[in-house]
Amino acid sequence: MNEQHDSRPRVRVAVVFGGRNSEHAVSLMGAGSVLAAIDRSRYDVIPIGIATDGRWVLAADDQRFEIEGGELPSVAESGTALALPSGEGELIALDAGRIPASLGEVDVVFPMLHGPFGEDGTIQGLLEMAGVRYVGSGVLASAVGMDKAYMKAVMAAAGLPVGPYVVVRDRDWRLERERVLKDVEALGWPVFVKPSRAGSSQGISRAGDVEELVRAVEFAREHDPKVLIEAAIEGREIECAVLQSPGDAPPTASVPGEVLVEGDHDFFDFSAKYIGSDMSLAVPADIPPAVCEELQALAVRAFEALGCEGLSRVDFFYTPSGGLVFNEINTMPGFTAMSVAPQLWAASGLPYASLVDRLIQLALERPPGLR
Repeated sequence: MNEQHDSRPRVRVAVVFGGRNSEHAVSLMGAGSVLAAIDRSRYDVIPIGIATDGRWVLAADDQRFEIEGGELPSVAESGTALALPSGEGELIALDAGRIPASLGEVDVVFPMLHGPFGEDGTIQGLLEMAGVRYVGSGVLASAVGMDKAYMKAVMAAAGLPVGPYVVVRDRDWRLERERVLKDVEALGWPVFVKPSRAGSSQGISRAGDVEELVRAVEFAREHDPKVLIEAAIEGREIECAVLQSPGDAPPTASVPGEVLVEGDHDFFDFSAKYIGSDMSLAVPADIPPAVCEELQALAVRAFEALGCEGLSRVDFFYTPSGGLVFNEINTMPGFTAMSVAPQLWAASGLPYASLVDRLIQLALERPPGLR
């Protein structure tokens, strides 16, 4: 029997990672997993790194971008510079001293980016203007999902249970600090202080009194002049991943998992997530079936309320009284093979490589622009 060969051209996928923010290394770790898992028999892959100075460079395709000796990975700034002209969908190489050269059109971009200038709608807007399909949520959902203050307002309006919080803008802290401190004291102690537009638990602190609160706000402001302060919610942290379905079918929720933090951590911070081995995931979470169903339904409602596409992870607290409190939604959650969302989908019957493929196929289904 003669061997049959598929003559169809392979889809060209640009995996974009790095970025100009404090989650640069987290992005690289996720990109390393994607580059290792993507099916090279179906896809041509172009790895694109965004250096800390904002330059787009052609990166090596054989890197895992892991933490080595406590050192976080970063994009080398010495690679071939790249540009993506608006409306073309074509990558242009910009080697110094040479005529710009085309690297061909890109069919879909996998933006493995976290935090400002990546997860917040900025690269999504750039790709929309360039007319290129991309993995994940669009401009508005990405922007609102990145800003915890607006995210909570949208979720409360959609009927999700949201805990008490105070938003502290730059002007509030500089000119009305006494009023801010009184507003926060009304939440009760302790409180958790977070940059409003950061992820990976960067810049988060627990404060048990006014003195600690001032230090925590200043620490959060190193990442973002806008700060969110939340009342502490007693409960177990239960997380659920949501995946867009093909066509017009409704989104689907994974089995929920419980985040377990060990060691000397007050909460699920950056060190517990990425540096040490102090975090584990109990999946499926040991919760009553009725609570599981309610949590999955709320996760899907959150996904749809924000207008998400592709994949999101939705986090809740399960309180001692049996209630659920919405914590946050991540429109581009941590995405190493051992990150929470991929683990939840693996436990739901969708292994990591299949999840990567599903996200690319979902992106190819939808055109850029209004939809």
